[in-house]
Amino acid sequence: MSSSLAERDSRRKPALTRPGINNTLIALATLTLLAMPFLTNSGLLYLVGTTLVLGVYSVGWNLLFSWAGLASFGSGGLFAIGAYVSAAAIRAGYDQFFLLIVLAGAGAGALVAMLVGLVALRRTTGIFFAILTLSLSELLRHTLMHTRSLGSEDGLSNITRPVLSLGVVEIDLTSGPTYYWFICVSAAVILGLCWWLTHGPFGRRLLAVRHDIERAGFIGIDVHRSRLAALVISGAVAGCAGAIYAPWAQIVTPELSGMVRSTQPILFTLLGGLQSFWGPMIGAFVFMVIEYATRTLVGIQEIITGAILLAVILAFRAGIAGSWNALIDRLTERRADK
Repeated sequence: MSSSLAERDSRRKPALTRPGINNTLIALATLTLLAMPFLTNSGLLYLVGTTLVLGVYSVGWNLLFSWAGLASFGSGGLFAIGAYVSAAAIRAGYDQFFLLIVLAGAGAGALVAMLVGLVALRRTTGIFFAILTLSLSELLRHTLMHTRSLGSEDGLSNITRPVLSLGVVEIDLTSGPTYYWFICVSAAVILGLCWWLTHGPFGRRLLAVRHDIERAGFIGIDVHRSRLAALVISGAVAGCAGAIYAPWAQIVTPELSGMVRSTQPILFTLLGGLQSFWGPMIGAFVFMVIEYATRTLVGIQEIITGAILLAVILAFRAGIAGSWNALIDRLTERRADK
């Protein structure tokens, strides 16, 4: 009798769970991204590489928002800092130390974020913190526009892609495909670190702070230090993404610190899903597909793109990732009940 019940339970158990399906999709997406140089032209490859960098940058922003509960409207400034550090170092002839340059860009973003956090987090939260970060980002943009050594309004151009020196081995990143694969490897490392942080004890502390500040403090969590750490990590990711982006675009301008770059991670996160780690990355690529599909609609591209994005956000209140997870859960539950 017990064996028949066990057999019935095993038959009712779904063959695939949501994590299994999602892991399979992530593996397929990874393989597709790695194969892109063989599947497309240089123009589309540049677009995919740029989207991958912006997706990583948006995941760093979402770590601050969805986990720590802080909304920054000035993350474009941190992205610009990393990009300018990278561009200036390469133009100065230090391109063989590119890995150190990327780390320097991440460090610069983290340092600026820490300074902002030390001053702001004890005094402002919510919309006040968001407006403050936006103001600082705009201040940086205007400062860059009037700094002659950094190219003023024209920025820094003719940024060469580096030949990476690893001691006994040199890796030539000067061609588009090889630098694209460098972006893929860098993105995997950064995303892996972010996943480890958000799904470990640190991530659980941030969620406790986000859900109930008073209770988090009561159980011994240092709220200010946790939020400051999240801001520093988000700044490091933004700076690192900017440093990687500079040789890929081969030009950096003050507009990297502008409103458009600062609001991109917000849009990507809303589109992909706030409560999903992969939501910002999904949103970035969905946005890329929409923009690429409407590129020939000169004059009305922005209207069409905006209408599509509005429809998607209204249709998927939990974002694309959240709605997908809900759908898979319903299907597996139905299969289990049969």
